[in-house]
Amino acid sequence: MPFASSHPLLKTARTNKQQSTCAWRTTRMTRLKKTALLTMMISSLTLTGCLSGGGGGDEQVREQQKRINNDFFVVDEAQLPFTALADIAPYNTTSRWSGVLDGAGYRIEVPENWNGMLVMWAHGYRGTGSSLTVDSPPMRQYLIDNGYAWAASSYSTNYYDVRAGVEDTNALALAFTDIAADNGRTLATPVKYYIAGASMGGHITAAAVERETKETANNVVDYAAAAPFCGVLGDTELFNYFAGYSLSLFELAGVGAEKFPIPEADAATKLAAARALFWNDYDADKSAAGLTAEGLAVYQTLKNLSGGERPTYQFSFGLFQDLLQSFAGSDGTVDGIFLKSVINTTGLTYRFESELGEPLTTNEINFNAAILQADANVDAVNALRKDGLRWVPKVNGEFDVPVLTAHTIGDLFVPVSMEQIYRERAEDNGNGELLVQRAMRAPGHCDFTLTEWTETLDALLTWEQTSVKPGGDDWLTPETVADPLFGCTYTNNTGEIPGNFPRSFLPSCTPD
Repeated sequence: MPFASSHPLLKTARTNKQQSTCAWRTTRMTRLKKTALLTMMISSLTLTGCLSGGGGGDEQVREQQKRINNDFFVVDEAQLPFTALADIAPYNTTSRWSGVLDGAGYRIEVPENWNGMLVMWAHGYRGTGSSLTVDSPPMRQYLIDNGYAWAASSYSTNYYDVRAGVEDTNALALAFTDIAADNGRTLATPVKYYIAGASMGGHITAAAVERETKETANNVVDYAAAAPFCGVLGDTELFNYFAGYSLSLFELAGVGAEKFPIPEADAATKLAAARALFWNDYDADKSAAGLTAEGLAVYQTLKNLSGGERPTYQFSFGLFQDLLQSFAGSDGTVDGIFLKSVINTTGLTYRFESELGEPLTTNEINFNAAILQADANVDAVNALRKDGLRWVPKVNGEFDVPVLTAHTIGDLFVPVSMEQIYRERAEDNGNGELLVQRAMRAPGHCDFTLTEWTETLDALLTWEQTSVKPGGDDWLTPETVADPLFGCTYTNNTGEIPGNFPRSFLPSCTPD
């Protein structure tokens, strides 16, 4: 899947250089792993050539493993050092360390009056470049003000490599006191670990507290709570959504796909036909206002694929068209994270006349019967492995700690359907009481205000430490999500971040 890393809505970063060809290190395994298991693992990795054959008995080598083996990823060490948040206490009295751990760059900051707790920050998708970089968390000031230490990893790879993200973030958490000692500060092991992250980092955050992760990862951290922001909480369902939009766009245009994956040249031809039919002038105006009468079906289909009727969608539709259409023609391997296509659209339902929760119309029934379905065996392509996590770790909704999510409701890159899937999975596993979800009124991807970043994390930490559960929003009731005031409760426009879609253009939560 060729992610459009140059798209202005995407955040950039991440790179690495493997200090060995072993993609998954066992040198910093959690204390929960027994010594005998560690010995067995080291023996197994030695015999398999440090996963150079793809690991877990694969005869073929996936493209991501080739990149790792060829030292494609390199940490941008010049980018790692960072300055004090401000030249006044407590910001200029923090300990600030940066460096490289097992092929991943890192930053760590510890307040002078450290409270003994560590918050790990997981950044989002960095694209397909070789350079690995680190983000400082957007709630950095809040953390310092309240005595929390924080740490962030570049991960040892780029691409949609959640496996690396989980392992490298956990490895950094486990190395925290050693790194402090190496820098001349003696610190006790954190009394609590927390994790937060955005976008792909939200996937990493949610996966980090999953039961399957704790049972299969090489580096395991017992996080006390997790805050996934705008996260890929449906794991590989995100890629089904991308493919489903392309397939429905072509089918609605009368140039439906005959096979999947769709060859790039065919996809380009079909895109041209769809744009000519559904937009008056695609290049001049991609927005909903630029649609033809026929284009209304596209507008409705994408709305329902991404989570249903909701405020701000009308602003989001045009913002994401170039990005979403760039996935047409992808081979389903997610840029070589998998050996084969992982796309399976058989669980998608296409609606262009009805709304979520309503019966399908006759036209929709016929459309769903006619459209080509991608039907990969996801459990085989993304199978459990003998050498650690799956290629893309699962978010099954099997967790036993508080989780508080936040999502901008217009997001069409990581759509709010991810929140709906996560809620359903958590409820199915009896964990609904441990999950709180919040909606913020913005049309972009992860375009929270500084206040929203901070208030969300604060609510999670307060919940975990006091057992007082915070409020949240209902993502599963279509009528609730469609309400013009949906998302108003936790939206706070104070501290808008430059580059985000201006909130002043959005409908107000309070009448004039």
